[in-house]
Amino acid sequence: MGGAHAHHGHGHSHDHGFGHATRAFAIATLLNLAYTAIEAWYGFSTNSLALLSDALHNLGDVAGLALAWAAAALARRAPTTRHTYGWRRATLLSPLANALLLVGFAGALVGESVQRFSAPPQIPAKPVMIVATIGIAVNLLAAALMHRGQEHDLNRRAAFLHLMADAAVSFAAVLAGLGMATVGWEWLDPATAVLVSAVVGVSAFGLLRESFNAAMDAVPRGIERTDVEAYLHGLDGVAAVHHVHIWSIGAGEIAMTAHLVRPLNDDHDAFLDRVTHDLDHRFGINHPTLQVEHGPGCEHDLHDRAPHH
Repeated sequence: MGGAHAHHGHGHSHDHGFGHATRAFAIATLLNLAYTAIEAWYGFSTNSLALLSDALHNLGDVAGLALAWAAAALARRAPTTRHTYGWRRATLLSPLANALLLVGFAGALVGESVQRFSAPPQIPAKPVMIVATIGIAVNLLAAALMHRGQEHDLNRRAAFLHLMADAAVSFAAVLAGLGMATVGWEWLDPATAVLVSAVVGVSAFGLLRESFNAAMDAVPRGIERTDVEAYLHGLDGVAAVHHVHIWSIGAGEIAMTAHLVRPLNDDHDAFLDRVTHDLDHRFGINHPTLQVEHGPGCEHDLHDRAPHH
């Protein structure tokens, strides 16, 4: 029996882009903190409760971004004898917290909007439009920083969705302010809020499901376990495959373990090098651990096949 965990020729770095991510999160967090301070000052100066409440909401967004920033920073910590993978899983736990924040925000926004339909408050349209326009620019700029690599980084995707949701809220506020200023439709404020909260809620639910699956070591999105097993079954000399597990360690890092029954082992090292290379390039699995067995099976496999009572 033998095992392998090889990164032959792949040039893997344990930074995995976390340095760039940390800088991006830092800039996005500080930008939103500055905007929150401006909005709060504008709210106090105009005596606008709408602006002050939105500033409070944005302060929560800053907390979410700071959480993502902290996760990206923790992911850069080197592995230790106790944390053998380092702290990379922080980039999977942070999106879960951010998704819960988004779901809570969407629900609170709907609740507030329903109350305002019956008695729409008088809102100063012009200050709201000015501050909301600044908010669009700030959130889109910060979202642009998060866009790079977010398809492979759940932590960045959570921050990206959070910022785009805030930009959508600000855009809806501009439209509502324009409608209230021109035709006096006060109901536009809660109506646009309901529409935006629905969009945010749908996006947040998808993120919540994906981040929960990642935290529970589910097979990462974009990888079919059956395809990986079919590839392993088709390898030269492989008689059986079992104990295949695939999960995400952190942003851009996917681990796998598998037992391969292979009676012939005259090309053992070359075989393992080829398989680890193919798993990386075909499926993006860059932390494979393969155990090669030379018999017809193993006792663990027979135990797994026994009926459970």
